[in-house]
Amino acid sequence: MERSGEREFAHQVLRTIRQIVRQISEHSKTLSKESGLTVPQLICLKAIGDAEDEGGGGLTVAGLAADVALSAPTTSRIVDRLVRADLVARERSARDRRQVVLTLTASGRARFAALPVPLQERFLARLMALPEDEREVLLSSLERVTRLMDAEDLDASPLLTPEADLRDE
Repeated sequence: MERSGEREFAHQVLRTIRQIVRQISEHSKTLSKESGLTVPQLICLKAIGDAEDEGGGGLTVAGLAADVALSAPTTSRIVDRLVRADLVARERSARDRRQVVLTLTASGRARFAALPVPLQERFLARLMALPEDEREVLLSSLERVTRLMDAEDLDASPLLTPEADLRDE
């Protein structure tokens, strides 16, 4: 590849990465504006509501953390904010009084019913619609990009949200 062709290729790769980063940031801002919640808060509220709808009797903080693939301390801080906003309540489990489960309040149930769809849900639906071999190539390529950027050792949750959203929780 000639020098100008290599430069253009490099610019296309960097432009594509930047488009992904910008889409995540813009969608996060839009969701926050529409819902009044950060993306992590929205995802936690959705997981709690989904668990209630499935008849699971509520989630513990540890169960929620596992469902949304965040650390227990981060999830606990998110839950604290949702409780202060009167969207979530902590209650003793009817099945096991030693456990504290998370349930939606009336205002949390109303907010849950009106939640916008997070970017990651749309993305994952489209991703899973691809043939398996294409998904494998895509994952391999993205893993290669993280290695090229020396980012393979960074801790990252599977949430499409600006990292600042998680630090703010």
